[in-house]
Amino acid sequence: MLNKLLLATTSEGKVREIKRLFEGSGIEILIADQSLQVEEKGLSFLENAYLKAKAYYEVYGIPTFADDSGLVIPALDGYPGIYSSRFYSLSWGGQEPVETTRDMANIKKVLRLMEGVEDRSAYFFACVLVYAGDWGLWAEGRCDGSITYEPRGEGGFGYDPIFQPEGYTKTMAELRPEEKDKISHRGKALRRLLELLKMLK
Repeated sequence: MLNKLLLATTSEGKVREIKRLFEGSGIEILIADQSLQVEEKGLSFLENAYLKAKAYYEVYGIPTFADDSGLVIPALDGYPGIYSSRFYSLSWGGQEPVETTRDMANIKKVLRLMEGVEDRSAYFFACVLVYAGDWGLWAEGRCDGSITYEPRGEGGFGYDPIFQPEGYTKTMAELRPEEKDKISHRGKALRRLLELLKMLK
């Protein structure tokens, strides 16, 4: 089994969450000394995860872990989807100015577009991938829920304050980290990926 993986992300929230999810796995998560600007031009979460992992691997030569994930809202034709991190800047639905953070601009845009919408169902989807040049492994995870009418909670990151997981009365941002990890899309995908990595000689 691998004992070190380079993490291909510039998101501090993802770094914290992924490191926490890898605790006890026996795999050390390495952070690149400089971030790479990778154009996420794929048409799926898997393609974008692959593009990020491949770019970092080609620079550092270390087996690389990449994640691509997002919020999918059927009532918004599947948006934000693969554009989740930069949804505020898309012309689709109208651009949202960044007054504080990009996360908050994304949240404001979603809530604006969901005004008066009855179907508030949504799900988080994650694809995680390890790439090492001549081989790769990947896994997916999904967490179903709904969009709230206003942000709640200070934890997590991204769309967590407006996403209420199915069967819960709290948003992702109101859950304790260990509660979130148990049900989250990334947690599910990562546990499956770790099972696959353990099969490596």
